[in-house]
Amino acid sequence: MLMFCLLFPLTSVLYEIYKPDSKPLSLMLPVNSSVQEVMSAIVRADGDHVLVKMNSSGERVQLKLDSTAVYTALGLNERLFICTSSEVEQLRPLKEQQGPEQGTTDLIEQMSSKDIATELTNYDWELFTAMHEVELVYYIFGRHKFPGATTANLERFVRHFNVVQYWIVTELCLCEDLVKRAILLKKFIKIASVLKEQRNLNSFFAVMFGLSNSAVQRLYKTWERIPSKTKRIYCAYERLMDPSRNHRAYRLAVAKLSPPYIPFMPLLLKDMTFIHEGNPNYVDKLVNFEKMVQLFFLFLLNCIQ
Repeated sequence: MLMFCLLFPLTSVLYEIYKPDSKPLSLMLPVNSSVQEVMSAIVRADGDHVLVKMNSSGERVQLKLDSTAVYTALGLNERLFICTSSEVEQLRPLKEQQGPEQGTTDLIEQMSSKDIATELTNYDWELFTAMHEVELVYYIFGRHKFPGATTANLERFVRHFNVVQYWIVTELCLCEDLVKRAILLKKFIKIASVLKEQRNLNSFFAVMFGLSNSAVQRLYKTWERIPSKTKRIYCAYERLMDPSRNHRAYRLAVAKLSPPYIPFMPLLLKDMTFIHEGNPNYVDKLVNFEKMVQLFFLFLLNCIQ
């Protein structure tokens, strides 16, 4: 089940770093701490230690000493490990990285769709308001161009989108009872409906991405048990996800909304990246103000709610 906590603009973050024996180390550090500073808080500076991030398939990446804010940028199934150089190849993924073995269908059944959607929306608003608009600039232009800059709040907002998306997939695939799974599928569609009503487009799309995942779409017998009315609602929502004509269906729907609303962040980042990479920063040695105005109005339309 999704877990929520009180949020605020990040200045410090609780790092969880694992030893080769899988025992965790927890320490609070500034969010933009470098790998060198993280390691110095754990081991002696003259040691032969390295900080490694590893995913559930065992792929390892040794982090550079000058890398910063690495904890908030971790993928959903990535964890940090500290070990000596000779121990790197011996590292193994944690059991928790393989995902849960049981779903929480019974717990979800006890909660109304509206309550679940409202919790998602409240949490998303906390994430969204904790994020400063300038983090989008850092993210698009490249954080390395802004010494000491961090995009931690933006990264955890994007990460939560992925958490919700894969939560949907996990719960449906772990539910072994066909009848209960059909009820659960119908409930997730209802949750998507409430999120749309609440103008939480980010979590709405996260739920829809989860429902459109190939693992969920292959549950043919489950989909057959969904009432026709619910299927029609789902199909209507699917059309909003249509990427053709530059996501025209989504953009038309957003144009009809009155603020405040939470935008679909992955598409906003895509739009900003397109503007940035498709236009030079300077024209004839002068600042390209047309490009900057485009970015500004994109901020205004999506982030100043």
